[in-house]
Amino acid sequence: MRAAIQSTSATFFLGIAYHDLGDYRRAVDFFSRNVAPRAGDLILERFGMAGLPSVMSRTWFVSCLAALGEFEEGTARGEEAVQMAESVDHSFSLTQAYFGLGSLYLRKGDLPKAMPLLERSLQVCQVANILTWFPAVTAALGYAYALSGRVAEALPLLKQAAGQDASRGISAGHSRRVAYLSEAYRLANRLNDAIRLATHALDSARDYKARGQEAWALWNLGEIASHRDPPNADQAENHYGQALLLAEELGMRPLLAHCHLGLGRLYRRTGEDPKAQEHLTTAATMFREMDMRFWLEKAEAELGRLA
Repeated sequence: MRAAIQSTSATFFLGIAYHDLGDYRRAVDFFSRNVAPRAGDLILERFGMAGLPSVMSRTWFVSCLAALGEFEEGTARGEEAVQMAESVDHSFSLTQAYFGLGSLYLRKGDLPKAMPLLERSLQVCQVANILTWFPAVTAALGYAYALSGRVAEALPLLKQAAGQDASRGISAGHSRRVAYLSEAYRLANRLNDAIRLATHALDSARDYKARGQEAWALWNLGEIASHRDPPNADQAENHYGQALLLAEELGMRPLLAHCHLGLGRLYRRTGEDPKAQEHLTTAATMFREMDMRFWLEKAEAELGRLA
């Protein structure tokens, strides 16, 4: 049993380390070892950890798969985590399981499925007073509200999440939460606040060598520059280009598709229709392949404006 505890724990924390660095493929290798079926009741054994390793490993595994655009497998593993956590009614495990699956749907753009799971995660987190997960869950729910057009509801949650980071100690996930708040400000047309926070998110990601979050922060800065009136085309191209290179290196297919969508929108607004057509077609193809329908509709709408 001691050997099993040590192996499970070491494998889990190595996976988290690679996940935070943005090395999602290597993290998948580690988490998959803990996700592999165990004999008998060992799958519900906690091995001295705060939650069920079988659930926690799936939660982080799902996060990696979402970053890579492997949504079908991620959904299956996320649903397994929820079933396991619900079977033992363990609050810490439930918080993570609902958060993991909800965050996958959030990355995919399936907001009707994401929001109820994230709301359940936050409810369990609050009732059980699980402070360590409160910023992550609150930020994800706030971001889901922002993308669904509920920006007024989103901003207080996102501010609270970022504020708790500052009071409880900054982590590698801080960049993601600040970037969510920045995006909400952009959607609210508060571009100065959006730029300030996007720059902070980029600096934080680089401080922690969180390359996946660095890529998203660069994309966010590209979005802000692109949405100016008129667009700051040079700045947008530069940020999108850096994000593309990093996303391609890390295998982050959803982000790659978002970068092509952003560039397509930018070129359409600046009258460079052939470039716009190329990037929007690439974005639509990628979103279709990953079944990211929310974003596919946006890419197709942009293509329609070129006709």
